[in-house]
Amino acid sequence: MEFKGSSLIKLLLLLHYFSVLSVSQDFDFFYFVQQWPGAYCDTQKSCCYPTTGKPAADFSIHGLWPNYNDGSYPSNCDSSNPFKQSQISDLTSSLQRNWPTLACPSGNGIQFWTHEWEKHGTCSESVLKQHDYFEAALTLKQRANLLQALASAGIHADGGSYSLSSIKGAIKNGIGYTPYIECNVDRSGNSQLYQVYLCVDTSGSDFIECPVFPNGKCGSSIEFPSF
Repeated sequence: MEFKGSSLIKLLLLLHYFSVLSVSQDFDFFYFVQQWPGAYCDTQKSCCYPTTGKPAADFSIHGLWPNYNDGSYPSNCDSSNPFKQSQISDLTSSLQRNWPTLACPSGNGIQFWTHEWEKHGTCSESVLKQHDYFEAALTLKQRANLLQALASAGIHADGGSYSLSSIKGAIKNGIGYTPYIECNVDRSGNSQLYQVYLCVDTSGSDFIECPVFPNGKCGSSIEFPSF
């Protein structure tokens, strides 16, 4: 009986462990984050173009991040499921165009995509396997043409200043959902348009209104730097 009781306790502990592991990988929505390369590069830190050359003057993907409705987020959910380049080989050229690295020293994107998958992607692996995760982000970018939405409202990456409300309004009108705008500071200390957050349902396929926005704020008027 002692052996059976001991085995039962071990089994219950094991089941509890897996239930906790499963819960830790649940999430409520994704942030789909695109960054403006002109703002990434126009800082004290500067940038390095990828080994494939200067990216196009367009918003590029930063990440697809699982989040909770309370504003917190899971991360690094499965160390046993590392990034494998072979799993996204058919997406590589599209990733290099739409999800380029701007970090120094220059790279081919592998390190960036590895970080994004292992920190964020593994937390949605119950819904999106590695290939599906990157493919979902590429599809979302096609559906959310930020540059076009801004241009339609007369907002261009010309180094000029625009009101934060007009930028938000242009994206809301063009995409259909309210964005969160993240700013950074250029070399002269001016606030500038850096990243745009849109929210996506847990399937990774449909935009939704954001349940919560990140902390932080921009000025009422921000620059849209050229690239």
